[in-house]
Amino acid sequence: MRLYAGSSKLFIEDTYQNRISEKLRVSYFEQFGCSPSQPEVNSWKNSLRATSMVFEHAHLTDHGVIVEYQLPQSSKRLDCMICGKDASGKDKAVIMELKQWDRCKHAGGENEVVTFVGGSERETLHPSAQVGQYRAYLEDTHTAFHEGADPVELNACAYLHNYPYDQKDVLFEGKFREVVLRSPIFTMDDVLRLETFLVDWVGAGQGLEVLRRVEESKYRPSKKLMDHVGNVVKGKPEYVLLDEQLVVYDKVLAIAKEGFHDKKKAVLIVKGGPGTGKSVIAINLMADLLLKGHNAQYATGSRAFTGTLKKVLGSRASPQLKFFNSYGQVEYNSIDVLLADEAHRIRNTSVNRYTPKPKRSMIAQIEELIKAAKVTVFFIDDHQIVRPKEIGSVKYIREHAEKSGCSVSEYELEAQFRCAGSDAFVNWINNTLGIERTANALWGREKEFDFKILESPEALEKAIFEKAAQGYTARMTAGFCWPWSKPKHDGTLETDVAIGDYRRPWNARSDAGKLAKGIPKEVTWAYESGGLNQIGCVYTAQGFEFDYVGVIFGKDLVYDLDGQKWMGVKEESRDSEVKRSGSMFTDLVKNTYRVLLTRGMKGCYICFLDKDTERFFKSRIEGLGGG
Repeated sequence: MRLYAGSSKLFIEDTYQNRISEKLRVSYFEQFGCSPSQPEVNSWKNSLRATSMVFEHAHLTDHGVIVEYQLPQSSKRLDCMICGKDASGKDKAVIMELKQWDRCKHAGGENEVVTFVGGSERETLHPSAQVGQYRAYLEDTHTAFHEGADPVELNACAYLHNYPYDQKDVLFEGKFREVVLRSPIFTMDDVLRLETFLVDWVGAGQGLEVLRRVEESKYRPSKKLMDHVGNVVKGKPEYVLLDEQLVVYDKVLAIAKEGFHDKKKAVLIVKGGPGTGKSVIAINLMADLLLKGHNAQYATGSRAFTGTLKKVLGSRASPQLKFFNSYGQVEYNSIDVLLADEAHRIRNTSVNRYTPKPKRSMIAQIEELIKAAKVTVFFIDDHQIVRPKEIGSVKYIREHAEKSGCSVSEYELEAQFRCAGSDAFVNWINNTLGIERTANALWGREKEFDFKILESPEALEKAIFEKAAQGYTARMTAGFCWPWSKPKHDGTLETDVAIGDYRRPWNARSDAGKLAKGIPKEVTWAYESGGLNQIGCVYTAQGFEFDYVGVIFGKDLVYDLDGQKWMGVKEESRDSEVKRSGSMFTDLVKNTYRVLLTRGMKGCYICFLDKDTERFFKSRIEGLGGG
């Protein structure tokens, strides 16, 4: 997806005639269903005018130009890309990161500076680091840049058209030397150098053909977290971290590099919705911190996710993979960095019915986690709380961290890597379920993400199985509306999910014991191929991603068309703990379906058991109109 593409000659003319920002604004509205912010429109006017002048003065008038180009499987957009050939006739392209900055200050992270952006001074990526990551990400995910006998060669630079050059400036200090060499940075005084750089790379023109290659090429599917985490832990990161992800990563490494000399504990709160890369950052950090000799541990409140990690990484990694309730007896500051993923699943205490009496404590679980580590990083999404005893929230963590005398930093991940990089889909789900008001009241049926409503569980399963047969990862899931039985004596599963003639088993229970061949345990349902034959619930699906997810939307949450409101129906729920949640019931079930509906990387298919609820969803899809 891009907001603008065409010849450099047309781009120059559109900018000269002051049409470019309006064209981008209209395209933005068509793509996202809402208008861009005025600061973004202003940045288009200023930065693209400066860029256009460079192209015109350098006689780059036979080229292809893309503006606001969305990275594959991400919601991040490149500012500008110019395509053409070099003197030898080789197809090439240059990514340009455009900034309106006029000054910045030193920051502690390896790739960060502090500058005034978004109304205040903030720690953000050095422009060369940012655009270099974009280049690496495209080279890794876009077939135009890595497949075939003659792929398009990609380069990157940053243009700060309002920034005065000073060789002593923080942008050019020693720690940025390598990143600036790889992706040069040009200031307002470097226009001729920028022209030379572009001419050397794409000066021979004929760029519309190269642009066509870029636009018509396909994306290679994004790597799945579980497929590559083994290599990550061996010190071979195969994920490219972008923008806020790299800022968080660098911040934690910077604290570790300082040697934890500051006696004051540090707590970092990293907020992000489904698919924003929270687990990717956490696992990259665990890997690199361990390789640097630091005692780093990764903890979650999810039996399924942690169990799958242990299976993928093997027994050697198990000592560093914990649950939130593992820290009651841990000595003060015995861990350098504790990475608490899915922190919304933190509970009041770590005591449960299996806790031996000598180890029972009423100390809050959050306090145990903070006490155990010099640095604790909490990755959290407040809207993923699906059980009444899960009490983790940004406010709750901050209050306890400040009470414990910690320094507290908050970061927010905004880039979307699931749902085909569609912020719009996640926002639409939040809006439709009444979880959060967003600009996306209607789903525009974007081609990038495949969302379908099927008429029956049979049709839903057929569609999901077809995707699996094509080589995609796929799973069936459902709301917790049917009993969850123990396995039969022969290790096979009861077909608990019964809808008319449709009969299928849930994934195995945690206390299932010995299972028949081909049936995975609960903790590896999302990872092992046999999991396709069972229906997963939120407790086994949360934290995972698949290419395609199928969701049976049960009758525990229905939309009242007459009353124009969502209603939780306790009588239809088989989740005993959630049913006892009192007034929280409806919100917890909403969060449950939000989790299930956002597990898909490429698509989500759904069938509704309540027809009024189906009609309501359809009424919020363009072209369906509730029919």
